[in-house]
Parts: sequence; C-alpha cells; structure tokens
Amino acid sequence: MSGLLASIDSRTNLVGENRLELLMFHLKGQQTFAINVFKIQEVVQVPPLTEVPRSHPAVCGIAHLRDRAVPVIDLNVAIGRSPLPRDETCNLIVTEYNRSIQGFVIGAVDRIVNLNWDSILPPPKASGNAHFLTAFTRINEKIVEILDVERVLADIIPPSTVVSEEVRDSSLKELVGDQRIEILSVDDSSTARNQIRGALESLDLNIDVTHASDGLKGLELLKKMATDGEEVGKKFLMLITDAEMPEMDGYRLTSEIRSDERLKDLFVVMHTSLSGSFNETMTKKVGCDGFLSKFRPDELATLVQDRIRDIYTK
Repeated sequence: MSGLLASIDSRTNLVGENRLELLMFHLKGQQTFAINVFKIQEVVQVPPLTEVPRSHPAVCGIAHLRDRAVPVIDLNVAIGRSPLPRDETCNLIVTEYNRSIQGFVIGAVDRIVNLNWDSILPPPKASGNAHFLTAFTRINEKIVEILDVERVLADIIPPSTVVSEEVRDSSLKELVGDQRIEILSVDDSSTARNQIRGALESLDLNIDVTHASDGLKGLELLKKMATDGEEVGKKFLMLITDAEMPEMDGYRLTSEIRSDERLKDLFVVMHTSLSGSFNETMTKKVGCDGFLSKFRPDELATLVQDRIRDIYTK
C-alpha cells in the first residue's frame, strides 16, 4: 500500500505550483476524510500493538515498525468518536509531524488525489471552534473533510509555548525600548496561531502579531497595505507562514511576494510541521529567508530575537 505514495522528487515538483496531494480514507461510515500526502511515510496493515498503561484514551499502543517504536493513535477516538473496529478494513497511516513519527489507525483507504489549493476551502464559520477540520473540498460532488492533525496531536500531547529562560535575551528590551514590533502570521490552524502568540508573548517585548487564516488572505492584506503606501518590508519584522493552507499555500504565497516589487523585501519564514532537508529544499526553492519546524518555541524565539538584533543594531 506504500506504493500509493509518490516519490519525493515528484512531490517536490508540486512546490510553488499551489498544488497538493491528499490521501483520502474513511473512519466509520461513508464520510470521506483526508490528510496531505507530504506528511505520510507509509500506509500499512495495522500490526500487533503493545499497550501503554495510563495513556491518553486515543492512544492504542506502540507498534514496532522498521526497528523503531511508533505510538499509534485511533484517529476516530482522537476526534471524539467511538473506537474503530480492528478488522481487515483497518489500516495504519505512518506520519511525521513536528519532528515526531506517529501512526494513525483509520478504516479503508480510498485513493490519492492531486488538487489545486484554490479548490481547498476553509470550514464554514458556523462550524465554530470545536471541530478537527482544517479545510474541506469537493470531489465527484462529495464533501471531503481535511483533518487538522496538528490539533489532534496538541490535544493528546499539549505543546509548551514557554520559551526557555536561557534562550530569552533580556537585553533586547532595552535595545527596542517602547517601539512596537509587528509580525504577520499566516496559518489556517487556530492551534498554530495560538502557539505562535503564546511563545512571542513570553519574550516580554512589545510584539504585535497580525494573523491571516490562509495564504490568499495574507497576500491580499499585504497588497492592500502596499497600495495604501505602507512599506511592508519595514513595517513587519517578518512574515511567519504555514506551508499548507486553503486557497493558497505558503510556497505560492512566498513566490507571489518575491515577484511583487512592493513586497519582495519582506523577511519570510516558513513555519511547518513538515521537517527535514526535504522541506528546507522546498522553502529555498521559493525564496524563504528562514525555516522553522512546528512547534519549537525556543527556535521561534531565537529566530525572532536574531532578526531584532539585525534590524535594531544597524
């Protein structure tokens, strides 16, 4: 079943083209769910699991795959539903998020589809904040729900947003003084946006964070500012953008910024749950100034503080 997945080279070709590949699957019932193929290492039959005492209710146990121990999560339980039956329809998606490997028990695998990000839409506002969807799309007139795996994982293992004391540079407060530092954050996940805000607040500097919920909204905001006479490269210390977002992904957003004379000097950092040299290559391809794996508050703080020093000591 791993043969469903495209090679790394073919996935890299999607970068900057505002395209993505989704693995579609079922949990219980007829509803179709999906996650980005970029995050998936392999899809296998569910192997025997070793139970973990006193673990989160969604954690089924540990699987031993390719000489490594992989925590396994029942995805249906993780989104607030009943456990999946362990039968021949069950599969295990092995994924990498935020520099960690985990498996998700799912039901039947459907197929992989290649789509434009502009066909991926954010959940309707009426759905509120208590859902696990990051977006949805329509395929053959059927709704496909794209899961917010970052939120799923954050509910099981809540990440810290506190910056380590040894990383925080207290001398920057005197350097910056009363000046406001503005950062633009573009991310469709409310979990990620809150993590960024929490980490930056712990620096105890005058940092204002403006949020946009996808790449298209972020680009429209920047272009409006530029039209109104703002020098966005000077206004914002940096833009921190997610890679995967409805309507326009972070790679296309960066490409659009670099091609606009009014925006091209903006300092752009890709902040993504994808990790490794593969993703660093992708971010360089579109012209990012930096790369951060989610979610590492110390690394975010270090990059922001380094940028402040560069700007305020000139």
